[in-house]
Formats: sequence, C-alpha cells, structure tokens
Amino acid sequence: MDLIRCLPIRDVQEAAIWMEKVGVDPTGIELMKGKALHLNLKIEGIPPKWANLLKQEMLSLDGDAALDRRTLDCSISKTDVLLMGTQKQFERLIHKLESYPYLHSLGRSLAETLKNISKTHFTLRCRKKTFYLGKRTLLMGVLNVTPDSFSDGGLFLDPSRAVEHGLKMAEEGADLIDIGGESTRPGSKPLDAEEELRRVIPVIRSLSKRLNIPISIDTYKSKVAQAAIDAGAEMINDISGLHFDPELSKVASREDVPIILMHIRGTPETMQKEVHYESLFSEILRYLREGIERAESSGVDPEKIIIDPGIGFGKTLEHNLLLIKNLSEFRILGKPILLGTSRKSFIGKILNAEPQERLEGTLASTIVGILHGAHIVRCHDVAQAKKAIAVADAIRLASGIH
Repeated sequence: MDLIRCLPIRDVQEAAIWMEKVGVDPTGIELMKGKALHLNLKIEGIPPKWANLLKQEMLSLDGDAALDRRTLDCSISKTDVLLMGTQKQFERLIHKLESYPYLHSLGRSLAETLKNISKTHFTLRCRKKTFYLGKRTLLMGVLNVTPDSFSDGGLFLDPSRAVEHGLKMAEEGADLIDIGGESTRPGSKPLDAEEELRRVIPVIRSLSKRLNIPISIDTYKSKVAQAAIDAGAEMINDISGLHFDPELSKVASREDVPIILMHIRGTPETMQKEVHYESLFSEILRYLREGIERAESSGVDPEKIIIDPGIGFGKTLEHNLLLIKNLSEFRILGKPILLGTSRKSFIGKILNAEPQERLEGTLASTIVGILHGAHIVRCHDVAQAKKAIAVADAIRLASGIH
C-alpha cells in the first residue's frame, strides 16, 4: 500500500521547504506556497448584503463562506460569516474587494489580519535590554509585595525579603521581574495609591540598582506607574488593559516603556461573580483591541505593546482551559502574547490542590501555552519554570523536514 502522510504545515516557510523537498522549482514554490495554508476567518456583525457578496467572491476563487440561512433574503440586519480558504485565495479576495467602495475598509482589515497571524517574532526594547521574542520564551518572575495575594501574600511584604527574593529569581534565570503592591485576587478591594507606593518603591529602587534585567510594575494606576518608573522600573503591567485609568497610557508614551494590556471582566472585587460571555474570544479580542487603540492613540510605540488574555480574571474553569488551548487565536492582534497561569485557582480545581501545591499544573499549562503562541510566561517558581520552558522551546523550535 502507498504511504500517505498528513503534513502539519504551519506557515508559508514550512510549505516552501516541503515543496522544495518534493522537487518543485522556485517559481512554482512562490506561486503555490500560499495554497498550502488553509484559514478559517470569522467576520462578525456585517450587513447581509456584504456577507452574500463575500460568499459569491469566495466561491469564484474556489473557496467558500458559511452564512446564516437568513442572510440570503436579508431578513436580518447584521450577520456573521465564516470565510474558508487558502492564504492565496484570501490575498485574491482582498484584491477583488478594492473594486467595491464600501468594502475597502473590510479589505484592509483582512490584509492586516493576514499580516498579523503570520507574525511569530517580535523585538521588545526595554531600557536595560532588547529582547527578541520568538527565539526563546521569556520568563517573568512574580514578586508580590502584599499581605494578601492569593499564593504568597505576606511572604515578601518586608522590603529586605522582597529584594532578596527578587535577586534570587534573577539568579535562577528570570528575564524580567514583575513587582506588584496590590492584591488583585478575586474579591479584593482597591488599594489606596499611597499605600501601594509605600510597598513597591523601596523594593524597585533597591532592585533596579542591583539587577541587569528589567523590572515591571504591576499596577493600573498612572500615579504608581510614574513613581515606579522614576525609581527604576521600565515596564508597566496593567491588569485593566487601559480601561481603569486613562492617564496610564500617557505615562507609557511619555516614558517610552513597554506596556502589558490584560483582559479583565469587571474589577478584581466583582470579576468572579456571575461570569458569563456571549462569545468568550470575541469579547476579549474587542477589549484588548480597545486597549491597543488607546495606547497607540496616546503615542505608545506599537512595538512596545504586549497582550495578555487574563487567565483567572473573570473566567470560569472552562474559559481558562479554552483560552490556553486556543491561545494562538490572539495572534490576530499582531502583538506579543503574555500568559500567566502560575498557581491559579483553575489548576487547584483540576488537581484539588492548594496554591503551594500547584507547581506541576503550572508547568503543564505553561508548556501548552508556549506551544500555542505565548512569548512571555509569568511564574512564581522561576527555577522550575526555567527548565520546563527550555524543553518547550526545544520542541517548538525543532527544525528540519523529515
């Protein structure tokens, strides 16, 4: 019997390599490589007239489009459409949409989408270091200077102990240290900015003088972020994705520092109450896109924006699992992806384990996230995570066609 293989071709570069191995000439490779990638792009909330036209054009290109049955007679005002085709067919569709004045913007959005989903490598410039994301996964060590964080509250409230732990994480291989002074565990209430500053500034000031790796300030308050940067921090990690304090984007722009935009449903105090989404991924993508637009409109360098789907921040167990499993969907935003699963409650529910007993679950979820597109992972247990990341990266970056 003849041997048949199903090839896992992930990008046009892999497609070209396989075609070269078969013996295709260079001209043929250039013509065909885009046909090896099949894409399923869902466009939401467009007029039925547009959806019908897209179906017609995709069929003419030997692709297809799945429509709501009510779209044909235009009995609904808005509809979703699932476009199915190869990358080459989508490129031709974008060209055809140029002949429809009212579809120019949709064509541009599709072109931007194709560009974004092909991005796997990014350059992230901090003051002390420049990172080349995609070559290896970065490890962000967690340093909570709080009395009440869910897994390590009170352990590092004393500044000297916090500094000692930060130095230890750097020795163990952390690429970044994320320092936070306010607990954002489910049900937690907002903390006064002055108290947050009292907790984090001495630690940041001391560590920034002794470390050669960047320090991130975990805050959603512009006042705290500015003071932290003045003390030596060079990155902002905002759990609100620029939805709590509009001035925060101005700080990031003015200081020219990277900013992490995370999704949260509600606030830490309310986020786990009656958790419900009409469409989990659609709502998170819209939220993150709003944050990106706010950042860029304030002058933040587009190459200094990182996104985080916010595992555990207003999500159920099932939501968290789906986000990790389908993390690659966030490539559509064209930004590096940070994933933080360390010791979180969804792991505790699966393993029936307390926070300090969730190491194995943390490492398993971290590895899955890396294989699905995470560029940075945030962990409490740096030494163990560093080893797990090395193995995950070795698998992810394995090259060669066999």
